[in-house]
Amino acid sequence: MSRTRIKICGLTRAEDIQAVVAAGADAIGFVFYPKSPRYVTPRQAASLIAAMPPYVTTVGLFVNASVEEVLATRAVAPLSLLQFHGDETPEHSAALAGAVNTPFTQVFRVKPDTSFEDLLEYEQRYRAASPLFASLLLDTYVDAYGGAGKVFDWSLIPEELAPRVVLSGGLSVQNATDAVVRVRPYAVDISSGVEASKGIKDASRVRAFIAAVQAADAIIARGNHHE
Repeated sequence: MSRTRIKICGLTRAEDIQAVVAAGADAIGFVFYPKSPRYVTPRQAASLIAAMPPYVTTVGLFVNASVEEVLATRAVAPLSLLQFHGDETPEHSAALAGAVNTPFTQVFRVKPDTSFEDLLEYEQRYRAASPLFASLLLDTYVDAYGGAGKVFDWSLIPEELAPRVVLSGGLSVQNATDAVVRVRPYAVDISSGVEASKGIKDASRVRAFIAAVQAADAIIARGNHHE
């Protein structure tokens, strides 16, 4: 069984990156959406990335960006993955990722009436649009962009899709173990759930969250072993 990958998003400070990497995160997210309280400029992100060790994925979050914006950001900040968190069509996301030849994750904001078919069809459309499509990131629908900090109904995720998705939306130290055991996603993504304030991470919460995900992996491994 592969372990659940962990992304911590919305980093703005070098000391937070050091703490997150030391805690064992696999990926770190930088928000390039100017309306977000966690926004960083491409130059700030480049400075933060320069202090990172190898083999930690650097993710750039964009909301309805233009090709020019992504090109300008990617020219300064060496991102290894893009995350599109707005209303991008498959064609728009394909053009953005293609312009910088970088893989991308596409958000799907889950509503109460979202169906299994909706999720599978959405994934298929983006996969068909670009060979750079990496995965869906599932977040909770709210009337705003960026992390909602709210949980959606995990039972809406088709079992065959779960191992390919990044689970987000209202995750916390308290619910992470249950979320991973129930959904068994490829990865989890958290921002506000491990913060002292917006854009400022709490190192102890980060460590506790990662421990909660690892606890879920251990539970799943024991279950598989007994089957």
